[in-house]
Amino acid sequence: MGAEPARVLEFPDDYIYGSAAPAGVESVEYPETAASPVENPLLEERIRQRERERAATAAQNVPAVSLFAVFGALLTGILMVFVVLAQVSYNEIAGETVALNAQRSALLEQQRRLEISFESVIDMKEIELYARDVLGMSRPEPDQVAIIYSVPEDKIEVFDNSSDSGSLREFGSFLSSLLEYFNRG
Repeated sequence: MGAEPARVLEFPDDYIYGSAAPAGVESVEYPETAASPVENPLLEERIRQRERERAATAAQNVPAVSLFAVFGALLTGILMVFVVLAQVSYNEIAGETVALNAQRSALLEQQRRLEISFESVIDMKEIELYARDVLGMSRPEPDQVAIIYSVPEDKIEVFDNSSDSGSLREFGSFLSSLLEYFNRG
């Protein structure tokens, strides 16, 4: 193989201001380098052997999965299972709640009907007969009845002092007790 003489690229003398790029050159064509053919068969075999080794090494160097990533994925899966089980449990309890509320309203309605039927069973004439015949009671005579007249109802007004603090109430109570003490004497 012979050495090629160096090629000199020629550009115009004017350059773009502030750079080393020549002005007015649209494209520069560089000489292509020719690939030298491999003539040595041992060298070719060695190149193939290295390519096989690189392929085997690339197959062995499969990126390993981090232990933390496996643990995180496992923990996430377990938590998702718990969420699903909690949702199923919640749905079951909600269904039971609806059924129990329906049963409660039915029982309240039955209680109301029973109270009405119980009140309708009470007969005042039967009670009077029982009191007279069995218990020996009788109606009062007109001279046994005395009407007592009482004074008109007393009225009292209570003001809501809940917004006052307790210490002000206690102080007012103290002052009223002092006034009462001096008024007596």
